Amino acid sequence: MALVHVIANQKGGVGKTTLAVNLGAVTYDVLVNPEPILRAAAEAVGDPESPVMVASTDPQASSVWWSRRVERQGGLPFDFAQIDDPRDLGKLRSLHYEHIFVDTPGSLEDERILQAALDECDDVLVPMVPEPLCYDPTARTIESVIGPRGIPYRVVVNSWDPRDGVPDLKQTAQFIQRKGWPMCNTVIRRYKLHARASAEGLVVTQYPRNRVAMEAREDFFRLALEMGFGGGAAVPPKSGPSSLEEV
Repeated sequence: MALVHVIANQKGGVGKTTLAVNLGAVTYDVLVNPEPILRAAAEAVGDPESPVMVASTDPQASSVWWSRRVERQGGLPFDFAQIDDPRDLGKLRSLHYEHIFVDTPGSLEDERILQAALDECDDVLVPMVPEPLCYDPTARTIESVIGPRGIPYRVVVNSWDPRDGVPDLKQTAQFIQRKGWPMCNTVIRRYKLHARASAEGLVVTQYPRNRVAMEAREDFFRLALEMGFGGGAAVPPKSGPSSLEEV
């Protein structure tokens, strides 16, 4: 039976679609033919039954546009579906998938869609950019929508630009610590590659093979492994600035 992972924050612009699509890509990469030679052979013939699906419940459907461009450029490594009724996610569990990543709306007006997606999920990943304007919407999402349901969740600091230094990153970690929220040790750094990927029809595992692309891919692989999406045990979450000391 598939595990359903919802990516949620009622604050727009925190990178939910990028997380859903790229976590789907790296989870597929870890689960299917991890050896480079075998992976290249699998990509050449296609994978008729991917163990991973990315599903969008977002009416804006940005992940739909992205996935179509990737399909035209060279093919998606995972299956994709636009879900108009989030309750249909429950029907997907009986299919061959091991993991289903669900992109959700980023607005208060679409809370009914998020609530319906939460009805069908196993856990929630809450992306949060290291900016004060993100604090209150994230708190509302967790404390009013996710928390009362008792669903396991973690906050991941997303789209941090290392050129900005660590003050905003540390401040965000301290805010998370004060709230007592479980936090991922992995931080997803901001790269232009991520911003251009949708227009170029690429997912993170299809980036060019160079140093910057390798660093960009590494963040998503580390997050997937930390969450246990690659088949191993999940790493226990942390809840304070100490989890960012290596950044």
